[in-house]
Amino acid sequence: MNSDSVLDKIDQLPPEAKEKANDFVQYLYDQYVKSKPSKKPNQAISKNSFIGMWKDRDDLENSTAWVREQRENQWKKK
Repeated sequence: MNSDSVLDKIDQLPPEAKEKANDFVQYLYDQYVKSKPSKKPNQAISKNSFIGMWKDRDDLENSTAWVREQRENQWKKK
């Protein structure tokens, strides 16, 4: 089956079926053609920018107590 015959068949479809065909072709394109995100090289977790971002917060010295307090405040019966 060549691409011209496929396009001819799609042209003969009703609008709703054309939309479904388009969606299916887009799905196949996304699965097989679209480039996947490149994998970043592994680096030490300590080099990530999120490490230490809350180091200056005094309210988080005891993270367990902080989480417990947050849950109590959120889950109180009103």
